[in-house]
This record gives sequence, C-alpha cells and structure tokens, in this order.
Amino acid sequence: MAISIGIAKKDREAVARHLSKLLADTYSLYLKTHSFHWNVTGPQFNSLHLMFETQYNALWLAADEVAERIRTLDVFAPGSYTQFAKLSSIKDEPGVPDWKEMVGQLVEGHEIVAATARDTLKAANAAGDDGTADMVTGRLQEHEKTAWMLRSLLR
Repeated sequence: MAISIGIAKKDREAVARHLSKLLADTYSLYLKTHSFHWNVTGPQFNSLHLMFETQYNALWLAADEVAERIRTLDVFAPGSYTQFAKLSSIKDEPGVPDWKEMVGQLVEGHEIVAATARDTLKAANAAGDDGTADMVTGRLQEHEKTAWMLRSLLR
C-alpha cells in the first residue's frame, strides 16, 4: 500500500537521510554516555554517575523516537554499528578518561547532535514535513540544554 501523507517520496527520503544521521549521532552519544556512567571515578562520582544515567536513558528514548520517525516516512532506519559508524560525527572513546574529560566529550557530543538536528530541521522545513520539524525542534532544545548543564560543571 502506497504511503500518502502529503510529502513526496523524494522529499521523505531526503528527510530520512538527515534523520538517519541524527539517529547515528544520538545512538553513538548514548553509547559514550552509558560507558562513562559505568566508568566514572573521582570526587564527582555520585552526581555524575546519576546524571549520566539520566542522560543515557533519555538518549535511548530519543533514538527510538528518531528511528520511528524514519519508519513513519516509509524508509528503513539504520540499526547496526557499521551503519552508525559511517553516519555519525561523534568520536569514539577507546579508553577511560578522567571525569572532566568525560564531561568535556559529552558537551562536544551534545553540541554535535544539536548541529545535526539543526541540519535535519532545515531539511524537514524544506520538505514541508511539520511532524519531523516538531520532533527535531524538541531534540535540538534538549541537546542544547544538556550541553549547557554539562558545560557548567567545567567552569
């Protein structure tokens, strides 16, 4: 059955490409945040351990929301580490940095995802895709706020 939601197939596919990058960045940041939750040490341990847990849970839910939006546009969502590695701008952390470096990397990660969300928002607006634009605006606000909160720990 053909999809008929008022957005042309080529426009849905273009938006889905941007959403796929947003999904890959979100999932990559989720993995990094979860790893940092497991491995954080130092005088800020308790507060960071709990903060990182709250953040990785939010990122997990966000990734699901983005993937489901891709499917709503009738495009398959990427779902493998290989696909995410090709699409993501988030740098992998192979080691265990100290807590300040962890926080700095998460600030950078949220800023990267915010930039990806901004690009996705432009594509959604160009396609007249108000549903994606609405969802991505919320994601953008969350990443900007989280980056600010994390950045405040380093000042």
